[in-house]
Amino acid sequence: MAGQQLKPVAALLLVLNFCMYVIVLGIGGWAVNKAIDHGFYIGPGFDLPAHFSPIYFPMGNAATGFFVIFALIAGVVGVASVISGLNHVNSWGSGTLPSAASAAAIAWSLTLLAMGFACKEIELQNRNACLRTMEVFLIILSVTQLLYIAAIHNT
Repeated sequence: MAGQQLKPVAALLLVLNFCMYVIVLGIGGWAVNKAIDHGFYIGPGFDLPAHFSPIYFPMGNAATGFFVIFALIAGVVGVASVISGLNHVNSWGSGTLPSAASAAAIAWSLTLLAMGFACKEIELQNRNACLRTMEVFLIILSVTQLLYIAAIHNT
């Protein structure tokens, strides 16, 4: 009986997580686009800069490249876990729980990894408002994704 009471909570968390993952993907896509447009130009006659990084981002600090890449991966897996979660919330049975729970757990672990890089980026400072927004969303997503996992395990 307690499981049925958590179904609306799980559905609300799914919608919230979906919206936040889409925002993370949008900001992350913008950051990658800016990095590609304003990155290093390497070709014949050009030498590598002294502190060359293959994931150089013209905004932010040394952790920005890792943060953005892992945030994008967490966002894509998070959206996929929402799709699996919608199937589970619709049927709300033990048959769809394993796929929804495993997808949510993988998305949560990748979100925690991206949040770790966000914490490092916060520590190093010198970042713009878009990156700060993405950091906040990932920190919030690490909590809401965990709450979603807890809610669906009471099926």
